[in-house]
Amino acid sequence: QVWQIRLDMHLLNHDGNITDAASIAGIVALCHFRRPDVSVQGEEVTVYTPEERDPVPLSIHHMPICVSFAFFHQGTYLLVDPTEREERVMDGLLVIAMNKHHEICTIQSSGVVMLLQDQILRCSKITAVKVAEITELIQKALENDQKARKEGGKFGFAESIPNQRITAFKMDSAAVDTNDVEQRAGEIIAKADPPSEVFANPVLHTPGTAQIGEGVESSWGDLEESEKEEAVEEEGESEAAVFESEKVKTEDASTLRETKS
Repeated sequence: QVWQIRLDMHLLNHDGNITDAASIAGIVALCHFRRPDVSVQGEEVTVYTPEERDPVPLSIHHMPICVSFAFFHQGTYLLVDPTEREERVMDGLLVIAMNKHHEICTIQSSGVVMLLQDQILRCSKITAVKVAEITELIQKALENDQKARKEGGKFGFAESIPNQRITAFKMDSAAVDTNDVEQRAGEIIAKADPPSEVFANPVLHTPGTAQIGEGVESSWGDLEESEKEEAVEEEGESEAAVFESEKVKTEDASTLRETKS
């Protein structure tokens, strides 16, 4: 018998980069969760109430944290933790999940940008630094929560509701000057260091078939003569099969008419 744990997330406010926020919220919830203690003696399983035994935490071996990168100008510039407005105009998005041991858990790329190896390596190095910082913040928050509960203080989700820290998004309005936005953006782009080489779009030299893999020469070109012959033979076999099928159907229909007569 095992425990079945289901994690539901409800978005209360979305200002961009929801993947990173959801990953942090999910791993913190799993680390904070406590299940009832259980004892097994032969075929008898006993689940203890919180009054009988203190609940125990889950066995979490590492914390995978997601870090998102937005790419602009076909991968020339990258931005960590994009906002909702920046996501609207980005060319592509790269999400790397990593733990504090520098172990990559998953990589997801989306959009219309082709990334080079150097760009992915650069993002992985940035991810390692960000994951270490976020993991430290998570551990401190969990320690503070455990300390507050041991001291008998009020702490947690229920205490955050009256203070409008969770269910309300409050921010004082402020005027934003957009007169010199283009000039400031141009200065930022001018100071940035673009990668040495960027491919805006994939280059297909000729239509045909591609051969890519370890141990073989990567190529892209027209069908070879032998491949063309095989294709013609397969087409002929398929036509013969269709003709044979139609012939069988005709014979079956004639037999059925004779039987009815």
